Amino acid sequence: MTRPKPTFLPALLLALAPLLPLAPMAAQAQTLRVGLAEDPDVLDPSLARSFVGRIVFSGLCDKLLDIDDKLNIVPQLATSYEWSADSKALTMKLRPGVTFHDGEKFDAAAVKFNIERHKNLPGSARRGELAPVASVDVVDPATVRLNLSAPFSPLLAQLADRAGMMVSPKAAQVAGDKFGIKPVCSGPFKFTERIAQDRIVLERYPQYWNKDAIHFDKVIYTPIPDATVRLANLRSGQLDFIERVAPSDMEKILAEKKLKTSRITEIGYQGITVNLAKGDKAKTSVLARDPRIREAFELSLDRQGLVQVVMDNEATAGNQWVAPGNAYYAKNVPMPKRDIARAKALLKEAGVPNPSFTLVTPTTSDAQRIALVVQAMTREAGFDVKIQSTEFATSLNMADKGDFEALVLSWSGRADPDGNLFSFHGCKQPLNYTGYCDAETDKLLDQSRSLREPAERKKVFEQIAARVMKERPIVYLYHRNWLWAYNPKLTGIRNIPDGLLRVSGLSMAP
Repeated sequence: MTRPKPTFLPALLLALAPLLPLAPMAAQAQTLRVGLAEDPDVLDPSLARSFVGRIVFSGLCDKLLDIDDKLNIVPQLATSYEWSADSKALTMKLRPGVTFHDGEKFDAAAVKFNIERHKNLPGSARRGELAPVASVDVVDPATVRLNLSAPFSPLLAQLADRAGMMVSPKAAQVAGDKFGIKPVCSGPFKFTERIAQDRIVLERYPQYWNKDAIHFDKVIYTPIPDATVRLANLRSGQLDFIERVAPSDMEKILAEKKLKTSRITEIGYQGITVNLAKGDKAKTSVLARDPRIREAFELSLDRQGLVQVVMDNEATAGNQWVAPGNAYYAKNVPMPKRDIARAKALLKEAGVPNPSFTLVTPTTSDAQRIALVVQAMTREAGFDVKIQSTEFATSLNMADKGDFEALVLSWSGRADPDGNLFSFHGCKQPLNYTGYCDAETDKLLDQSRSLREPAERKKVFEQIAARVMKERPIVYLYHRNWLWAYNPKLTGIRNIPDGLLRVSGLSMAP
């Protein structure tokens, strides 16, 4: 089926709209200071896995495509696209006049290099996201074609995230596995320095293709895991913007009227990842031993209570990779109510009335509260949950190695539900921290990617949900509201459900 060729004109006009009224600000040297809830992992789009890393990338590395506040696909480095009649080839026209931060030209050859790098780089977290891309053709310098092994409906959404980020081929080849230490991309700001746990500094790239939409000379990202400390730094004027405001602080900030706030419902989820079959820890973990124990664990949780206590009701309870209000929510697997009696019965049947395990949690405020509340709730059913707090990047490394029994882990979500699902539950996929692997689930995951009609995809997602949720490799808890607070002089904030701060169009009033 041939698809109409998008023009992207409305989105392009929107991106350029802040230009005229903000032109006088361009002459002022200003720094945007952003407070992050965590320190990002490696700044290589192929290897990166953290949400905060995506916030930094939004200022550093442009993508082929982007999404808007309605989750529509909009242009960035690709100005248009067209599917082939059999939906097995995607041809994109590329933006002219774009260069990387090292001066190298962005063109179709650069796209080919990047797609192949995402697929083949050892340790790439993008491999599963681009698995159906069989080859890339350079049609001409401004035209590239991605050839697919099978129709792949989530591809556009993938190219609107890290799988669509473009790095300088020359810099990547020279740096090798050290590229993430000093990344070179084509975004509005170029990398300057990084001091772990302290700051990441970006400086304005003068040759940026949309430079008139950029009104800061420098951006400094500062990781501050404690939400109270982040807010204190914002109030004192040390920061201009903070992400993930503590839900309990939102009401106070609104009452003060000294700061501005934004609230966006995420497209991701908060959950507890359970190690079923990865590494030696899975061999001894009581949670991995019997699915009845995992069911008992879920039944001992009160999701609405978690939303109330942990998030001050700034979230939506849910038991799947998409929220209950999402069109792809599988209604055949409804959210179970808390049932302590049934949980105790299951543990008795499994022969483990008092299971004990360690719950690893990042040191962020939300994650710490989740661990404590889960510990208290599950104790009533007989669980003995020990809490191990660790820095976020360390917890990701532990997940990667299977060095955990259960882990408090969130996912910021993708515009297409495949981005919340495939890499986590597909056999041997890069984000499959649980070790869950089921041949029939893999077939269904592939089938969901080959379908374009939403109603047909939904039926397949329901089958996937019925299989995956029975094994509970991830116990989904809720879907957060992204809560932002910022200097009231900061304008141009765009509320996009992926929770990323776009720097284009941002400016600071005098």
